Amino acid sequence: MNTKQTQNTTPDAADKSDLTITGLVSYRLQLVGNLMSRSAAMFYRRRFDVSLWEWRTLALLGARPDKTLNDLAKVVDLDKGLASRVVSALAERGLVQRRTDEQDARAVRLRLTEEGEQLYSQLIKGAAARNAAFLQALTPEEWAVLDRALIKLEQVGRASIEEEKQLAATEGPPKSSHK
Repeated sequence: MNTKQTQNTTPDAADKSDLTITGLVSYRLQLVGNLMSRSAAMFYRRRFDVSLWEWRTLALLGARPDKTLNDLAKVVDLDKGLASRVVSALAERGLVQRRTDEQDARAVRLRLTEEGEQLYSQLIKGAAARNAAFLQALTPEEWAVLDRALIKLEQVGRASIEEEKQLAATEGPPKSSHK
């Protein structure tokens, strides 16, 4: 990887031969993210009777109405089929309104209904309270450092994806050595 992955590591971090999966930055971030997502899923189901994906969809549409289904799927990193099922469930509950895009008849535009807006208002208050609880674990200085680190790691992650796409396009599929 040509991205500057070892620029801010400890001197011996790049050459540790005893590194295990639990020492990988990606593993630790995924673990924390999963814990936060699982607790969020439990909270939103218990308090509002919505799944985590439904919550995220409502939150995104509440913050930025009139998204297309494809845009929504990209933003929440969901397969289009799953995004469609989530939106269908929300539409059946009267929380999301779907309409055909006037510019592109193949596209579906989404927005919250009045009932969806009311639920979104409650959901976002719950999210703010959860966020405040997580932030209480950090000092303002720790949060500032973490925020900067997350921005850098996101940039490295995006660059790594682009690099992998380019390499896959030029190198082709791997020659399997484990047949």
